[in-house]
Amino acid sequence: MAHAAAYTTADATAACSAVAVVIPCYKVATHILPLLARIGPEVAYIIVVDDACPEGSGDVVKARCTDPRVEVVFHPRNLGVGGAVITGYQRAIARGAAVIVKLDGDGQMDPALLPSFVAPVLSGNADYTKGNRFYDLRYITRMPALRLVGNAMLSFLNKFSTGYWDIFDPTNGYTAISAKVAAVLPLDRVSARYFFESDMLFRLGTYRAVVRDVPMDAHYGDEVSNLKIGKVLPEFLRKHVRNFSKRIFYTYFLRDVSAASLELLAGLALMVFGAGYGGWHWWLSVTTGQVAATGVIMLAAMPVLIGLQLLLAFLSYDIASVPKHALSARLQVCLQEPPQ
Repeated sequence: MAHAAAYTTADATAACSAVAVVIPCYKVATHILPLLARIGPEVAYIIVVDDACPEGSGDVVKARCTDPRVEVVFHPRNLGVGGAVITGYQRAIARGAAVIVKLDGDGQMDPALLPSFVAPVLSGNADYTKGNRFYDLRYITRMPALRLVGNAMLSFLNKFSTGYWDIFDPTNGYTAISAKVAAVLPLDRVSARYFFESDMLFRLGTYRAVVRDVPMDAHYGDEVSNLKIGKVLPEFLRKHVRNFSKRIFYTYFLRDVSAASLELLAGLALMVFGAGYGGWHWWLSVTTGQVAATGVIMLAAMPVLIGLQLLLAFLSYDIASVPKHALSARLQVCLQEPPQ
């Protein structure tokens, strides 16, 4: 596609010899072999993780795939897509990969776009790249309506919880990560199931890693998605609220205290005071039938307005603080994950 050319360079292609592809497999027995056949020679390792697939996807690969790059790993029990990807990450790191690309086994992700995901990581412009199906309006119409709405809602939740305000489509599973960065992440703490992609972004944010969107199209055929937006939305909402709370505490109070920290505290305090004071006097006015004095109204309204201004200033600071310098260039500094 046209957008991919911007990322594809001769240097990046030459460096792809250190690229590994991880493919989690669950109920993809009819799609996995055609997908493997489409992965180009620029990839050094292909790690297929059979996540206790009831269709025996891993057995299909072992029996019918002759590509010497392919290694099949079997899970004795289903760990979820995140658990399968983490297994693949660990195996790719052990094999010496420089960049690890994750592809779904259902064939929706085009392996031809792989250089677009790998090049920013190899060049040091990003630590993690992910697909964005919302970039080109021509491709949006191909996405099922329910999935389109659900992904848009999850994208906005993701911005708040991760601090990556400049990315979209957080549930997109087409990703590439620097192996050095993957090695320092607490992979054992990352959500093992469908929240994996969003939780990875949160973990990357705690390390100030640089994340870039890569425009892409998705292909929808006869495959059936195991992700049901209506079922996971309440769980996702709860986990996003949890991650948002952790992120604010880590960033603005544990690791540093800035003007934004004071804006947040003062803004919340004024909003709570104004709303509480105003609500109390409104209740008194309703129960007694007496109109509240102008001074009482002003004393309730002014803290709310000032608090709102302070919170907007905090939000502006937070949006402007998206990481700009790749973590992979700073890994010689001792980094520690904040306590959970």
